Amino acid sequence: MASRGISDSEKFAGLIRDHAGIVRKVAATYARDPDDRADLVQDILANLWAAWPRYDDTRPFPTWMYRVALNVALSHVRSVYRERRVMTPLTVDHDAVAATGPDHAENQALDALHATMARLGPLNRAVLLLYLDERSHREIGEIVGLGESAVGTRIDRIKQKLRRELA
Repeated sequence: MASRGISDSEKFAGLIRDHAGIVRKVAATYARDPDDRADLVQDILANLWAAWPRYDDTRPFPTWMYRVALNVALSHVRSVYRERRVMTPLTVDHDAVAATGPDHAENQALDALHATMARLGPLNRAVLLLYLDERSHREIGEIVGLGESAVGTRIDRIKQKLRRELA
């Protein structure tokens, strides 16, 4: 393998800094415990670095980053599931939620949303995360490996499920 130049690693580091929120969102969506989240963040970053030589810079970096991060997160979920054989809902970091605003009802709504998201399957969680991040159906499909119309159908079903469970 050829040695990476300093400018290449600086470019990578800059892109990671610019889009660090993607890694944090994915880790928070797929890891319940703060230590597990920190480990997942490290795994995602290591995988991003390992995949960096294959990144096609004619494509949007956030799309590629989401794809790598979600693949790592889905592998993490599968390994945790194999270990525990039972998926339990994510716990909500109440301090972080409370920091978003003083409105108790809003915090309760966020708690309910997080709990409902945790009950979704890993792929649906990924689709919802990307949808909430205002990604297009086309981009969501590219990231998770679904067709654009399949993404639309999946989003509609997720919305129906959220309406039923959050009503």
